[in-house]
Amino acid sequence: MAPNTHGDGARKKKVLVVGAGAAGMSAAYHMSNHPDKFDVTVIDSVNYCGGQAFSHQLDKGRHGASWFNQGVQGGSYIFHHTCTMFARQGYHADPVKLQVSFGKDKDFWTNVFPTDVLERHQKDIRKLLLMWKVMRWFEIFFALLPLKLVCQMFLMSEDFINVVALPMTALFLGTGNATPETPAMMLERLATSPTYGMWYPPDKRSVASNMCPMVVFPNFSEFYETWRKDLISRGVKVRLSTELVEIVSRDKKGVIVSIRPRTAVSDNHNPSTGISPDHPPTEGDADAAERDRHAPQHEEHYDELVLCVLADTAKALLGRTASWRERKVLGAAKFSNDITITHTDSDYMKKHYENFYRSDLAVMTLNKQDQTQRNEFGKANFRPMYYIKTYPKDKSKLEMCFDTTNYQCQFPEKVPFEDHVFQTIFLNKDRDGHLWSDEEIDSSKVIRKDWWHQLCHSYTHYIKVVPWMMFLQAKRSVRFGGSWTVVNAHEVAVMSGIAAAVDLGAEYPEDLENDKFAFLCFRLYYLLCYGKWYSRRYKHSTSEAAKAGRSWANGLYGQRYKGPGVTEEERCTWKEEMKLGRSTGNLAEGNAEGRSQP
Repeated sequence: MAPNTHGDGARKKKVLVVGAGAAGMSAAYHMSNHPDKFDVTVIDSVNYCGGQAFSHQLDKGRHGASWFNQGVQGGSYIFHHTCTMFARQGYHADPVKLQVSFGKDKDFWTNVFPTDVLERHQKDIRKLLLMWKVMRWFEIFFALLPLKLVCQMFLMSEDFINVVALPMTALFLGTGNATPETPAMMLERLATSPTYGMWYPPDKRSVASNMCPMVVFPNFSEFYETWRKDLISRGVKVRLSTELVEIVSRDKKGVIVSIRPRTAVSDNHNPSTGISPDHPPTEGDADAAERDRHAPQHEEHYDELVLCVLADTAKALLGRTASWRERKVLGAAKFSNDITITHTDSDYMKKHYENFYRSDLAVMTLNKQDQTQRNEFGKANFRPMYYIKTYPKDKSKLEMCFDTTNYQCQFPEKVPFEDHVFQTIFLNKDRDGHLWSDEEIDSSKVIRKDWWHQLCHSYTHYIKVVPWMMFLQAKRSVRFGGSWTVVNAHEVAVMSGIAAAVDLGAEYPEDLENDKFAFLCFRLYYLLCYGKWYSRRYKHSTSEAAKAGRSWANGLYGQRYKGPGVTEEERCTWKEEMKLGRSTGNLAEGNAEGRSQP
């Protein structure tokens, strides 16, 4: 039998997946479940798998852990497909109760204890709650209207919109400085949806008083490397440091692509180091890039192509083979150039963010309701994990930051604040770079800088891009995957890869089909992005896989994942890493005097 044929003599589909991030790896994995149907090749121009999700080394003696995750930090319990894949590769996420810190000084508020800004804006809070209620009734009329516009329609003050409404939206959806233009439905769902509302139920006095249950991801470099090896063992060809230069031709019979080798950048990770003229690539990386431009190219033929790259990259790769519709839809996606600076400059954090409980900003009552219990908890336990501040010159623009030591699960529970690792994110260089305070970070305390080309979740994305994706998929042998097809989340990327595999003829996994929430999410994604409703294959299955899947969906509508791939204990990874000698014990005995963390 010819190596590229089915057992019945029919030829396998030869599929090229471009991009070894979550979407591309997911597509390849689910096609590899059918080795009789597919001959799969995955390529990526960098020399690692994972795309924007990777890990980097740390000084364990000082920080308590030998690595940190960059790019992607964690997610929600509704990430059923992501958590399942962790389990399939022998990894797990850890639970965490998210603490956030919004604003600075008089604009500071948090979900942990009440502050003066919430007391000042009680009228605006009532207007916000009314807005959500009305939107829930008449969602079709408000869904895609810009968030800031809808807030103004309900007569909220400008200060409240900038200090409260916009940051609590940007926090979970990564909408950054496009938040004023994001669809108003996004914030409404975060507050009113019992399934994926991270602020649900809203607090009528302080907007958000719940510490959102989240999951923190494992070592992403190791996870994706294990996943790569698993794909190879399944017969998938994974070719890294390999760039798709252009799509030469495409039709119903297949695609011809031009490919060339690439040289890895010096840190083996982010290839976009030179995205800003202010931060050019190293001399060695620049020389390598110049050599790569003159590297020999060769053509390869495939039956099907899955582009798991950003929309603007997909448009460029399609080149002269792109249809008018593809140019129009893919060209409508908007992106910004952002930078993440990973550092240990605690003085910068103290200057620009609120890191500790402040009795002078806390209030003991909100609208005459006693808040003593929340304040006592804050005094002893306020340890922010995620920060957002607004710029004084333009409060509609944001700066974001993670305290990875408090958030990520490999760090000890108690580390002196001055030895914490922070990741500060500066957004939209071209438009808002003049507002940035990145030069205030002590350069001697910078661990690394990473530039990102990030999707802007403008309302136009949900008018000009998302509804039209179904009309692009599978046209002339090309499909598209990636989180940008709906919203920027690891879970969406994984689902997009599964959808591409399913549309090519793979089956949706039996265990996930019996996880009612995961299956519903996939069906809705497939309907939205492919215009098709996926039919059940294992409706009455009594297999062990089906039984396991049915047990994974817990809570209202089954949204809370309780399957393998998530532990029950916080910082379980820390204990495992200590046994491996990759994390230390606690580096502090308790909270420092007069503050709510070590």
